[in-house]
Amino acid sequence: MPSFGTLKADTLTHSTAGSLATNFVVNGSLKAWFKLDGSGTIAEFDSFNISSFTDNGTGDYSGTFTNAMANANYSANAATGSNDVFGSIIGGSQATTLLRVAAHYYGSSANIDRDQVYAMAAGDLA
Repeated sequence: MPSFGTLKADTLTHSTAGSLATNFVVNGSLKAWFKLDGSGTIAEFDSFNISSFTDNGTGDYSGTFTNAMANANYSANAATGSNDVFGSIIGGSQATTLLRVAAHYYGSSANIDRDQVYAMAAGDLA
């Protein structure tokens, strides 16, 4: 059976796009994101580090991380593809294993299903 070693590098260099210190890749890149259709039966448009989605009710969605976050103090953001409806992280619900978001009208606490819901998380993976 082959043995695999460790690759260590302080800088990544692309033949035409320049160089980047590896700490920006480790510390500065998004660790998970998704775009889904939240109207009717939810459907994924695309995602990164998301293994599955849950429809928790009207305008309330969860994306389960493939690789968990190190703690629940990561930075997260959500949005929708509508001018009168916004996305938000559901207060107190951030967990190391999932990102839960809601879509609702401005000036109202009533959730609404949206055909475009976006969310992202930045922080440390476990």
